[in-house]
Amino acid sequence: MSDDRPDWARRMVAEREARGWSQLRAVRALMPRLDADAPAEHDMVRQWKRWEAGEAYPRKYAPAIAATFGTTTFAFFPVDGQRDGRAEIQAVSGMDTVDIVSRLRASDVDTATLDALRITTDRLCTEYAHAPAEQLLIEGRAWLGRVANLQHQRLTLAQHRDVIALAGQLALLVGCVEYDSGIGGAAEATRRAALDLGGEAGDPGIVGWAHEMKAWFALTAGDYRGVIAAADAGIAAAPKHSVAVQLYAQKAKAWARIGDRQQTEVALDAGRQLLESLPYPENIANHFQVDPAKFDFYRMDCYRRVAEDGLASQIAGEVIRSSTDFDGTEKAPMRISEARVTLAVAAARDGDLETALSFGQQALGSSRRSVPSLAMVASDLGGVLHERYAKDGEAQAFLAHLRELRGRPM
Repeated sequence: MSDDRPDWARRMVAEREARGWSQLRAVRALMPRLDADAPAEHDMVRQWKRWEAGEAYPRKYAPAIAATFGTTTFAFFPVDGQRDGRAEIQAVSGMDTVDIVSRLRASDVDTATLDALRITTDRLCTEYAHAPAEQLLIEGRAWLGRVANLQHQRLTLAQHRDVIALAGQLALLVGCVEYDSGIGGAAEATRRAALDLGGEAGDPGIVGWAHEMKAWFALTAGDYRGVIAAADAGIAAAPKHSVAVQLYAQKAKAWARIGDRQQTEVALDAGRQLLESLPYPENIANHFQVDPAKFDFYRMDCYRRVAEDGLASQIAGEVIRSSTDFDGTEKAPMRISEARVTLAVAAARDGDLETALSFGQQALGSSRRSVPSLAMVASDLGGVLHERYAKDGEAQAFLAHLRELRGRPM
């Protein structure tokens, strides 16, 4: 096969081989998901070969292929021309940041000003994946203060509700960055503020994300039953919102760490089915919109924990590919770091210490990282190194480095 095949064609081969399936076995796994009028098995095998060769696009069968491999259609077959949410304030509203602040100070809160605030909030939430945490925290807190001050101005009921919702979104962002930065107490207080603001605004999405943050905090603290409780509360508050997908993912991660493989798969499948039913996100780079590619990121974590190293490594490769721009720029460095830890764990379990340490050092060397999350996944690597390479000097040096990083902000 040529190397210029589409990414989805190469992925079909990688997913199949990671499971040890022949093309016939893959077709037999696919067939139950097809309509009754689907072609015969031998015809589908011929089709499958053409798909893997990149000779034909399986438009009609894309959802079934993605489901066969446990992921979503848009994760497996990405949509081109995705909006990145940047550089839109002036283009859409005709205002830049200075204009917005001036109008806020002049108490000139009209539709255009609120639209500009929405775009600014979207921009900040989009920058979460890659902007330096210190810079984002300062900017996020500043805009949260500006929006909060609007509550004291004369607003219509609709404007008041919009302002409360914007404050809730900004509080979610600030709380996430605070937690990334190791400021756990402040993050929890900000999370509770976001929960209250979401309730006041009548916005189930904000309420759901506030519960998701609680699940995330519990996960990184090792409170796995707490994760499940927080996730269930969030799902009950926003059952059809995209945040429920991430809540199911947090449940899956918790069940994987508890050691219940069946409940892990149940939670993953519930999230996958919900994500398939939702419209494609308006801005996939916004941290509070679950983009389809992130579903593979969830699965990667779960499969690493249950020692499905072949599947975890294959998915980690997809996470790195989808999180890297055409020029090599890392669009989602935090996801990439966790993917590298996954590859390191798989290599360590396979006896390849050199590769494991290389991936581990790359992961810990990232400039944009979430302290608690990276520490949590890196502990998986630390456990394997401690268990299997206790007498190796390089492994022990890495473990010492890991312990040092866990003791202070990374």
